[in-house]
Amino acid sequence: MTAPVLQHERDAHEGIYIRCEDLFKIHKIADLEVVALRGLDLKVRHGEFMAIVGASGSGKSTLLNILAGLDTPSAGRAYVGGQDLLGLSRAEMVEYRRNKVGFVWQQTSRNLVPYLSAIQNVEVPMLLSGVSKTAARERAQELLEAVHLEHRLHHKPGQLSGGEQQRTSIAVALANNPPLLLADEPTGELDSVAATDVFDLFGQLNRRYGVTIVIVTHDPDIAAKVDRVVAIRDGRTSVEIFRRIRKDGNDVDVTHDEFVLVDGAGRLQVPRELLEQLSIRDRARVMLGDGRLEILPERNRREDH
Repeated sequence: MTAPVLQHERDAHEGIYIRCEDLFKIHKIADLEVVALRGLDLKVRHGEFMAIVGASGSGKSTLLNILAGLDTPSAGRAYVGGQDLLGLSRAEMVEYRRNKVGFVWQQTSRNLVPYLSAIQNVEVPMLLSGVSKTAARERAQELLEAVHLEHRLHHKPGQLSGGEQQRTSIAVALANNPPLLLADEPTGELDSVAATDVFDLFGQLNRRYGVTIVIVTHDPDIAAKVDRVVAIRDGRTSVEIFRRIRKDGNDVDVTHDEFVLVDGAGRLQVPRELLEQLSIRDRARVMLGDGRLEILPERNRREDH
């Protein structure tokens, strides 16, 4: 009898690094229950540079916290690098957060120790993991050069601009060479010029180190800066946008293809604005056409009789 293929083996074969299946997250606030995630599905390929967008309260930061090991879902599965995050022991989760994932917060004060220099901040995660002082210093110098701060090695956070502080934070997040880098609104407190520099830097680091990068952002122009954008609406993934780059000699054509997502249960989230245009509310008629699926208002069904 052929042995069954395990999920992490299938993911590795398909190049999938993150897989979320039917994730639910319910927050209890006093006597109220707030549903942040409602059966969310998501796949992220190894080495991908992608962004998650959505309105406030859509569940995107909750999802990022689950992937970072900072929160646990109420139901569903979350696999990262073949590991089932819900199945990790407390010691395994500490190891995961320390060496398997780097996290960049919006507030630089949460990423950096104010009384340490830039290079000392980058060294700290490595020293806590048992890396020698010499090796930690070499790695810290390399990372600060990679984020274009080789001239700021010995400056403390208060002596750096907001953009420089966030670039230092990214170096800190990469200190232990994690295969996954997560960032929650990393440009939320930066001006447009510094924000563009930070997004460009993420792309450079993605190509240089092959690290998988997932960013939560409100930046309206993010689709032009990442490989893929996934929009979350009402706790579920709804729309996906791919950036396509086509080269013809010296000409470069950049286009964006948008898709509506179908989850593991076959549910399809049709953009609300399209439903409103067709006056579709409680019910719709679904028909299989010539190589396409048609969604029609209920009144069309009634007109057939």
